Amino acid sequence: MLTPDASERALRDYFRQHRIAELRELFQLLGTRSRMSVFRRLKAVGYRSSFNHAGRYYTLADVPQFDRWGLWFHADAGFSRAGTLKDTVVALVDSSAAGMTPNELLALLRLPVANTLSNTLHSVRREARIACHGLDGEQLYISADAQRAKPQRMQRRQALEGAPSAPVAVSEEMVIAILVEALQGAEVLMSAALVASRLTARAVAVTTAQVEQVFARYGLTPVKKTLV
Repeated sequence: MLTPDASERALRDYFRQHRIAELRELFQLLGTRSRMSVFRRLKAVGYRSSFNHAGRYYTLADVPQFDRWGLWFHADAGFSRAGTLKDTVVALVDSSAAGMTPNELLALLRLPVANTLSNTLHSVRREARIACHGLDGEQLYISADAQRAKPQRMQRRQALEGAPSAPVAVSEEMVIAILVEALQGAEVLMSAALVASRLTARAVAVTTAQVEQVFARYGLTPVKKTLV
């Protein structure tokens, strides 16, 4: 096996080029078949495990460039500033201005199987790390802290009740916010309703009708896809 200094150089060079790795690649890189030895070397440098794919992918702590949600993706491997999928879900729900729906969480986490999120939500709710509130027939996940949860529910209710029946003017600042949210890191364009709900979760007051106006202005056509 490589010496500690040689291991650090090898790891930094490898992750600088490839960004992520699986354990089998690290075995070959470091010249060992010992999991304990690999993780000892990774720990000395600082590393993160993916929150998806059962933590199969690894990267160095200083590689991810996290977005506003504390998430970073390379190919289909997702990493979170919070750590595990459970911790990430709790962090997303706690930090959201208006709680999070399952669809919003699926879109943010890019999970291909809805059951994975459903099981995680059930687990962290059972552990009393988040709470669930029924709102207009939809599940809204909110903070377990009652003082934090109350404004989240109010913000969501205001967003739902404030949606106008007819399109209203959209400022240029709102146009930019909508386009950034709709297009960032996405292989396909998400629906206007999902863009509106994601922005609402960040306390950006926007309706589905306003998002549809922006899509129409720029000739954008969302891909129809059922998330749950």
